[in-house]
Amino acid sequence: MAWAPIHDQPYTPVPYRPVRVSAEDSLRTAAALRAKMDQRRTVRAFSSEPVPEQVVLDAIAVAATAPSGAHQQPWTFVLVTDPEVRARIREAAEEEERISYEGRLGDQWLSALRPLGTDMHKPHLTDAPYLIVVFEQRYYLDGDEQHKHYYVDESVGIAVGMLLTALHLSGLAALTHTPSPMRFLSEVLGRPRNEKAFAVIPVGYPAPDAMVPDLVRKDLDQVIVRV
Repeated sequence: MAWAPIHDQPYTPVPYRPVRVSAEDSLRTAAALRAKMDQRRTVRAFSSEPVPEQVVLDAIAVAATAPSGAHQQPWTFVLVTDPEVRARIREAAEEEERISYEGRLGDQWLSALRPLGTDMHKPHLTDAPYLIVVFEQRYYLDGDEQHKHYYVDESVGIAVGMLLTALHLSGLAALTHTPSPMRFLSEVLGRPRNEKAFAVIPVGYPAPDAMVPDLVRKDLDQVIVRV
């Protein structure tokens, strides 16, 4: 069944009866997932080796199952493979990054970025076989009517997190790139006025010589508070 707007529709609940997982299986699955996700790293050096497109499409489908405010699903995922389009995105992104690194970011931000080894050069935008450009829909266009969406940033942020998880569990590497400002993405990709760029995510296999920063994640007791 194709999605259609549900504004002002009556509440029509349906049964929800998921298969109950045993405590043993739940513990085993949770431990395996924790170990697997602990291996996830942000990658900036990508192989040009082709990736089955269906893997990427399935990951996007997973992201699209994310919860959203009033179930408005305020996201659009633009899958970019055209080399010319990716080159235009890279050129525009690097220009914005050049301005940022030459003063717009400020000393504190540059200091925070220094351990990550980032700079204004963004080869991943053309090296990775796919770019997923995520747009958030500030409102829904229904002909001439305009319907507001709710909790858009939160909803799209959760979807992006689920996308990164799905890509990693599928054996792919990814990077969340957020050049600022990102208006050029709407222009290059011809997106409508109700959409605003949220993130650019290169996707592919890591380059054979890929390097990542030597980072340490916070321990569980540093991020959880029991009440």
